[in-house]
Amino acid sequence: MFTEEDFKLIEREFEGLRISSRDRCADEEQYQLVLKAFEFANEAHKGVRRRSGEPYILHPIAVAKIVVDEIGLGCKSICAALLHDVVEDTEFTVEDIRRLFGDKIASLVDGLTKIKTALDNDNKNKNSSSQSLQAENFRRILITLNDDVRIVLIKLADRLHNVRTIQFMPEYKRDKILSETMFLFIPLAHRLGLYSIKSEMENIWLKYREPAAYAAIEKQLARTMDERAQSIEEFIAPIRAELDKAGYSYTLLKRLKTPYSIWKKMNTKNIPFEQIFDIYAVRIIFDLKPDHTEREQCWHIFTLITGLYKYKPDRTRDWVDKPKANGYEALHLTVMGNGGNWVEVQIRSQRMNAIAERGIAAHWRYKDAGITEDSGSEIDRWLQQVSEILENPDIDAMRFLDEFHQELVTTVIYVFTPQGESKSLAKGATALDFAYSIHTEVGDHAIAAKVNQKLVPLSQVLASGDQVEIITSENAHPKREWMNFLQTTRAKNQVMDYLKADKKNSIKEGMDILDKMLDQRGISERSRVIKKLIDYYGIAGGKDEFYNKIGVGVIDLSDLDKALRTNAQRRNVQMWGVKLLNPLRNIGHIDKKSEFLLQEDIDQGTISFNIAECCSPIPGDSVVAFIESDGTVTIHKKSCPIANNLASKEGHRIVSAKWSKHFMMSYLARISLEGIDRVGVLSELTRVISLVLGVNMRKLHIETHDEIFEGFIDLYVHSTDDLDKLIKALSKIKGIESVKRVELN
Repeated sequence: MFTEEDFKLIEREFEGLRISSRDRCADEEQYQLVLKAFEFANEAHKGVRRRSGEPYILHPIAVAKIVVDEIGLGCKSICAALLHDVVEDTEFTVEDIRRLFGDKIASLVDGLTKIKTALDNDNKNKNSSSQSLQAENFRRILITLNDDVRIVLIKLADRLHNVRTIQFMPEYKRDKILSETMFLFIPLAHRLGLYSIKSEMENIWLKYREPAAYAAIEKQLARTMDERAQSIEEFIAPIRAELDKAGYSYTLLKRLKTPYSIWKKMNTKNIPFEQIFDIYAVRIIFDLKPDHTEREQCWHIFTLITGLYKYKPDRTRDWVDKPKANGYEALHLTVMGNGGNWVEVQIRSQRMNAIAERGIAAHWRYKDAGITEDSGSEIDRWLQQVSEILENPDIDAMRFLDEFHQELVTTVIYVFTPQGESKSLAKGATALDFAYSIHTEVGDHAIAAKVNQKLVPLSQVLASGDQVEIITSENAHPKREWMNFLQTTRAKNQVMDYLKADKKNSIKEGMDILDKMLDQRGISERSRVIKKLIDYYGIAGGKDEFYNKIGVGVIDLSDLDKALRTNAQRRNVQMWGVKLLNPLRNIGHIDKKSEFLLQEDIDQGTISFNIAECCSPIPGDSVVAFIESDGTVTIHKKSCPIANNLASKEGHRIVSAKWSKHFMMSYLARISLEGIDRVGVLSELTRVISLVLGVNMRKLHIETHDEIFEGFIDLYVHSTDDLDKLIKALSKIKGIESVKRVELN
């Protein structure tokens, strides 16, 4: 039962929502409806607590606060957020909600309940033979984009609060939720323009997936703030003076790059923290002057700033004329400050800022008010593209999730028809993708194209600004080899649908191709080899789907030797160094009580495990384990994109794991080096590695040019501690400028 302190806590937390709701509700009737929803939900969840021990009602209150304060939705969405767990967790039904709160709120709650039911069913069916169960549940979530996008926005708010309180969840569930968040919810928040929500979820993901890296970046950011605080104020002062002189009413904000964005840049560019120069950004949010357009004022402010500081032309981003696909509008420039640091300046109107902070909800509100014309229409175009994926009745759940994810993360280019009509396509799209974006019939009968009046093949990759004309023939039809260069989901689906009637022939052709290639390599034992290849290429649909993808050219087997060699090596990896924290969770039906009992460490002694070659973890890395169909365990880094992809679709295979202290193996790692060439530097490198530290090298590759050398060394280490000692020792060698760990290719 609740104590007096619990009731005071509930009232205190609701007070903030009460204030926000009064500001957001259109009239007293709407405000009273929010109060009614709270009272109803509070009574329904009375006496129930979360894992943290807090009253459960605090979760719906928190979700509703996010809905109104951070997304900017209105009365009905606030009510739905407060009521979103009532139908699933209590005796009340959707019809009860409809009777008390009306059709629309009942519809929103029903959509959210179906999502929660689907995810709960996934948790109750961890041993289901259907590999696509989790993917099918996500499909149900995303189908609500067609019903009412507010359902997905409320679900994003729900997910945000869940990751904010993720420390109270058991580790295996934390791994599953964080993987889902990175694979689906973060890209979805980005596509819907919810940048602050996206950034917060990314930082929480990093904090739990790479805790050491997160802590190190936070520490370096704090030091940077102390060092640069004065210089950034000196940088801003002249800008303020120019804006004041020009008569602008504005807000000027300073912001630091997020830990996740820094970590990502460090890893993708293989650079240390010290080489990231755009740590600070300045944001100018101006009130629109009468008789001036937003575009004119953005560029006028741009002119004022570039009159003060030198700017980098290749870093200017004009999202005023061409908004991002999620509706984001702003003018960005990067200038050199007086202290020798690059600083990004973002220029936005108040309207642009509202859309940047609250995404699709703000976009639609301005559109309904007649303030936005077609500047944010890319959102509507993207939702139309999503609808085409959602409405395909033949697409299986795993393929659906992959294609939807691709739509979420794709960068957009703009090309033109011969009549001058603008079309948005994924970056890397070809002339044939463009043909299918016009109409299925145009794509099916395409034979060539003209790009900027020049004849080119259908495989020609397009660039922003290209003008494209498609040449067709009645006798032409889709070909299997088209799958080798098509990039967009729509085009691939159209070609796959055309070829589907010929699937039996494709399966046979795929079998013949693979058999021939295996015969050439003298491989006769097929069943185990094929299973390993299916795992290597990530095929969820079994042998027939594998053969079919070979037959239609989706898999070209160009890396077959690597696949075979990889599997052979994996079989030799043995035995020591991994402790599973909750292995019994994946055996039999597990109810909520036994989940709590299984949090103590269970040392399994000798375990057969594989080191995932996609990320090559070594002891000391944060890791997650996946149970394979043959009972072995594969170990990935928690930050590995492939592991996140796998966990988002097949979360039932996750097992929490950590390195045990009695490991006996050495693990392959790679370090990259850069420095000034001198006589004897290579000899000193190898001496320190082999003789002083006793580390075995597998491969050494060094190139010199213009008295500079760079290269990499593959070596065997026991743990990240060993690797850190090695990097520190090598950094002290005269002439060495940079030593860092990089991913194995």
